[in-house]
Amino acid sequence: MDSTRQDLRLTTIVVTSVFIIVFLMVRAVGNNSVILNEYSAVLYCAVICIGIQWLAWIPASIGKTERFYDLTGGLTYLTVVGFSLWAGSQSEPPSLRELIVSLLVVIWSLRLSFFLYLRIHRTGKDGRFDQLKTSPIRFLVPWTLQGLWVFLTMIVVIVINSQADSAPALEIWDYIGLSIWILGFGIETIADNQKTVFNREPNNQGKWIDSGLWSYSRHPNYLGEIILWTGIAFFGISCFTGLERVAWISPIFIYILLTKVSGTPILDKRALEKWGDDPEYQKYRDNTPALIPRFFKKS
Repeated sequence: MDSTRQDLRLTTIVVTSVFIIVFLMVRAVGNNSVILNEYSAVLYCAVICIGIQWLAWIPASIGKTERFYDLTGGLTYLTVVGFSLWAGSQSEPPSLRELIVSLLVVIWSLRLSFFLYLRIHRTGKDGRFDQLKTSPIRFLVPWTLQGLWVFLTMIVVIVINSQADSAPALEIWDYIGLSIWILGFGIETIADNQKTVFNREPNNQGKWIDSGLWSYSRHPNYLGEIILWTGIAFFGISCFTGLERVAWISPIFIYILLTKVSGTPILDKRALEKWGDDPEYQKYRDNTPALIPRFFKKS
């Protein structure tokens, strides 16, 4: 009973906090959004982000499985892209900028969600959910946070796609943003592929990867993720006004989440538990930064 009460308290805090963050963000960036039935398209996108996760949580909590967690996230990205483009088209046809940023999100989402799904399909589970999925109430937390993750990472694209005003022509900042996105997407894709190939080798079972991009950064896939969303944020420079610029919190949010909350801290802790006593791993950890590459090793 005490455990259930504690789970309910934790979940209530998380859900309430997420709703407050989403409400404040919608209020800040939705003033220039297309209005549908007296509400901004940004608000509808927020509802879609949370709503899809909660619908997916129902069968997932019944089956106590996280197998479709990443696929659901990918589906949410695609749904929000489609809806925001449709909403913006109620004011005027989608601009070239809207089509480009939407295509970039679609490409990234399809690749990453299927990559993560295939990975969990091979391993059978995701260790992050071992304790969470035992309680339906507690299991609602990661699904709610994924809704927030999608909304905040997508907020630049949502604002661009749903603006009621005419979109300005592409400028230098948009081309810079595209170049940055290509760089980040390339880094993330190459890093994921290198680790997949490494883990498939029987001789590498129980070892850490320290080759390829992983010899310069312990988490190059996260570095790519941060870079590509920074590139997308650049597309807002030419068309954001007033509080719409709050949407630039997107890459900052991703950086903080991946480096301070759920990304590198968790993985580094697991790595230390596995190999912390191994002198070779200690040497790798000492010579290889967590995120920003170091191209010259310590002597």
